[in-house]
Amino acid sequence: MNRRIETPVAWFIFNRPDTATRVFEALRVPRPSTLLVVADGPRPGHPEDPVRCAAARAILDRVDWDCRLLTNFAADNLGLKRRVESGLTWVFSLVEEAIILEDDTVPDATFFPYCADLLARHRDDERIMAVNGGSFIADHYPAPYSYHFTRYPLIWGWATWRRAWRQYDPAMRQWPSLRARQWLSAILESPAAARFWSYSFQRNFETMTSWDYAWTLSCWLRGGLCITPGVNLVTNIGFRPDATHTSDADSRFAGMPVSPMPFPLRHPPRVERDAQADLLTEQAAFSGEHFLKPMFAAARAHIRSRHGA
Repeated sequence: MNRRIETPVAWFIFNRPDTATRVFEALRVPRPSTLLVVADGPRPGHPEDPVRCAAARAILDRVDWDCRLLTNFAADNLGLKRRVESGLTWVFSLVEEAIILEDDTVPDATFFPYCADLLARHRDDERIMAVNGGSFIADHYPAPYSYHFTRYPLIWGWATWRRAWRQYDPAMRQWPSLRARQWLSAILESPAAARFWSYSFQRNFETMTSWDYAWTLSCWLRGGLCITPGVNLVTNIGFRPDATHTSDADSRFAGMPVSPMPFPLRHPPRVERDAQADLLTEQAAFSGEHFLKPMFAAARAHIRSRHGA
């Protein structure tokens, strides 16, 4: 299904022209009528960055279809958190909704019409915060419909609306009081999940190194729902040493296979969270044993370092 996409596409790039080229080739298929490109600037102390950043930006010279091309290029390095936050705020100052990709998230061609259809269908439903393009459980969760509703916003290829992004709190201002009253234990199904997310939110609150934990918390505070496809529509090709967070090339999430989404979409009869799918997602991608062990090891190391042990 290779129809031209009228929904705006926001694309985040940095200093990896090789992965960005693969994403650009995927963008050629739907030929978006509006393409908003956000780029971070070179990092101090990385002499290779100016050339690599310029090469990534030069890919836009290959846009050869009728396209409203808008750019927001940082002169200096903002870092992933500030660049995504400022970039999405810029995007949603210009458009009401957007499909969002990074320079290492390669989508199947059907990802675009899937996002466009669901952005339109749920445009005015404030319960819905985002449309996910990826799924960590597609291979072992037989989906009766084209997608299910979930608590988890997944950011390797996704889409959202201006109305949802307005709810984003980058500072996680409510987190200290939520932690004090053990709010996560009340909304999550297992103690392991509550421990995992409490650790993750607290670590990010202290360091402010990532934007996606703040986005997840913002969605959960509203009791928001996201949409996850019944097939995985996006693969992350950025698992390698030069990545910011996905540096483990042997990760089981690296280069996950994609499958096309059948059309027309089969919609769930009700807007309600699929609790079984969420349990599987939590185990597969978040608080499963393969995450808990390294998480607690990191926590112990952090405590030792603070106490000079």
